[in-house]
Amino acid sequence: MQDTGWEMRNGTLTHPVSRISHAAVLLPFPGARGTILPLARPLTIEDGVTGADAKTALERGRPVVLVCPPAPERMRDIWDLLAPTPGLVPGAGPSVLIVCADHTAAAEWSAVAPTGLRVHAVTGLSRSAARLKQRSPDVLAGAVKDLAALVQRTALKLDQVTALVAAWPEALIAGEHAAALDTLLGEAREARRLVLSWNPALLADFLERHARRPLVVGTLPVDEGGAPLPPLGRVRYCVVSPGRRSAVVRDVLDSLDVGEPLIWQGGPVPEARFDAVICTALPSREELAALVRLGEPLVFISAAQLPYLRSLATLAPLTLPGAADRARDRVEELRERVARVLQDGVDHELAVLDPLFERFDPAEVAAALLALLGNRGKGNGEATAPVVADAARLRVFVGVGKKDRASAKDLVGALIREAGVAKEDIGRIDVREAFSLIDVAAGAADRAVRGLTGTTIRGRRVIARLDRDR
Repeated sequence: MQDTGWEMRNGTLTHPVSRISHAAVLLPFPGARGTILPLARPLTIEDGVTGADAKTALERGRPVVLVCPPAPERMRDIWDLLAPTPGLVPGAGPSVLIVCADHTAAAEWSAVAPTGLRVHAVTGLSRSAARLKQRSPDVLAGAVKDLAALVQRTALKLDQVTALVAAWPEALIAGEHAAALDTLLGEAREARRLVLSWNPALLADFLERHARRPLVVGTLPVDEGGAPLPPLGRVRYCVVSPGRRSAVVRDVLDSLDVGEPLIWQGGPVPEARFDAVICTALPSREELAALVRLGEPLVFISAAQLPYLRSLATLAPLTLPGAADRARDRVEELRERVARVLQDGVDHELAVLDPLFERFDPAEVAAALLALLGNRGKGNGEATAPVVADAARLRVFVGVGKKDRASAKDLVGALIREAGVAKEDIGRIDVREAFSLIDVAAGAADRAVRGLTGTTIRGRRVIARLDRDR
């Protein structure tokens, strides 16, 4: 087994290479229970250690490391530790900065923030720079490269940040943004440091540079000899963005054809047996052990969470039908329906179309009817893309329409400037009275939703989502 270098001596966790020493404490947050390092005999821990002690350590300038799964939804109690200060003065920077792996992770933080706390996720540089220059949010969450760009633009002032959260830097320290991360943390040296980590043993050098002698809180994923714990069993996984998981659950249930599934969204794991176990939330090691006992779980994750899940179990990917697969299925179904109609006879219809056969090839007439079928129900007479060409696109609902004086040109401009969607990924735009529908390439749909939500078009703040009625 791999030697991580961590040792437990007299109730203290030590890494001899980096000379980091941590007191063994109880994790004060629900959902990630336990003590550091299970031993053959009960571990001696500090008496009366609570969440207040971790908060006190932060207030006194001592870094804190929380050992937890890499998922913002698991960190709803983190705000009590950070105590963000409302930014009431225009131009004042955010009091809390959360450094994430990417903009998808940044967007998740705003979803788990308590009511009344203004959290802004950096998903577009221009929009975020304008927001910071107006009334700054209490908390700013963003990817390393985006935060570094805002600092370069002088839109983000790091000297005004009082607390900095490094959200699971395991995904950052060996990547292309490692140098930018070091620079960012170095410039915010006065800010209190809270490091979220699923395996602090991987962060020895990082902690030595940016969070020396931290208070480590949580259960380390190592045995009493310091070696990684064995896999819990076989787990299937699927990389799905959080916004699409409810829809993908339906696709999975249709493909598996199960009777009684368990859709686990966090919380206690039931003991009953189920035909399938689907996890839309990221489990801790203890929770995954309980889920594995029920069957072979399917876990929805983001790409950045894959190394964490791989450290817990033996993984097997689940391939979902893609847009091209669904397009082929729809085309095949259409051909079968046409074949059944031809078998039943179409004498009357042939008589109606006979004058067209004198002017056009019958195949062209059939193709024209197919195009009309695809346009049926739109109600505005605009041409639509053929069924096959449009199948690889998803439809995005945007809450702005003709009554707001919005046009297709406004929507295209917002998609390109604010969401970063390529022009060739934008399809048909249907501007209706109170809302609009935009066909976007499947690979750019999530980016379009994130980029459009919160932007202003014709003076109206926009809400965007995937249209499920298509």
